Amino acid sequence: MINKFKFILDRKIRFALVGCGRVSANHINALKLSADNAELVAVCDINIDNLNKAVNETGAKPYSNLTKMLEEGGFDVVILATPSGLHPTQTIQCASYNYNVVTEKPMATKLLDGINMVKACDNACVQLFVVKQNRLNPTINLLKNTISFGKFGRIFNVSCNVFWTRPQEYYDLAKWRGTWEFDGGAFMNQASHYVDLLEWLIGPVESVQSYTATQLRDIEVEDSGVLALRWRNGALGTMNVSMLTYPKNLEGSITIIGENGTVRVGGVALNEIQIWQFADEDLDIIKAKESNYKIVSEYGLGHTLYYKNVIRALRGEEHPSTDGREGLKSLELLIAIYKSSRDGKKIALPLEY
Repeated sequence: MINKFKFILDRKIRFALVGCGRVSANHINALKLSADNAELVAVCDINIDNLNKAVNETGAKPYSNLTKMLEEGGFDVVILATPSGLHPTQTIQCASYNYNVVTEKPMATKLLDGINMVKACDNACVQLFVVKQNRLNPTINLLKNTISFGKFGRIFNVSCNVFWTRPQEYYDLAKWRGTWEFDGGAFMNQASHYVDLLEWLIGPVESVQSYTATQLRDIEVEDSGVLALRWRNGALGTMNVSMLTYPKNLEGSITIIGENGTVRVGGVALNEIQIWQFADEDLDIIKAKESNYKIVSEYGLGHTLYYKNVIRALRGEEHPSTDGREGLKSLELLIAIYKSSRDGKKIALPLEY
């Protein structure tokens, strides 16, 4: 498929941003840091305050209507930083105008919607990128390489915690937040990147069993959940998620116990190597901790690195690190988690649809 794409070789790649809310700052900053190869030329939002703020910061042309922006054009890629439930229809619309798409996580809230996004972009011969920036954070990059090199031997057990806080005021800021149709809950939204890492780091999941609950917040979806996993390689694991941690974000961590090593990557958002023990000590914990980094939010540092890959993929120099098909893997796992909680039983993967 990649040889059917129209690559951009002789100029800066032009981006348009749709959705100028909370996460948009990460995209704007990443594009600023890639100014030698990219420029943000248009911004779109139905919230005039958010739109004006983005225009003042970027100087990009403002739009309050997506269709009008697509009709006027002047860009190569549309970034969707909109509510998750809007990603499918907006992606398909952008593809119909022959624009490449970068969509925030999750790519959709329904598996069939995600599949239709991939099909639409395939049919239009445009590229679909799904933002999974945590894969590129230095601590996780080091962990992935260590697993790939076989340093753990067999992996036996994996534990993941996402103990953050989202007060009621967070959900009250916009009507779409905390809804099934447009947002999703603690797994689908806040912990989405961690669910992705469980599949990306350890491998395909064989089955899951989960419980979810809305324990405190006045929302449709869950604010808390627990998950048990079995991977196809025989590893077992758990994931604990809470958006009720008092009084602030506490922990985002992954612990891996293997035949020849034990590692814990923790901190607020996987930004600290806390345990690094291997039978083969060619990389000790002091060296491993050089990948630690300070964070200003739970988003980490990955958006800037992510856009470097997007730009190189649009030039035909690299394959996308997370294209639409890669995005479907974690979406399928998320849907399995919710099916298990809803039906009260173990769900096997891959799903039937």
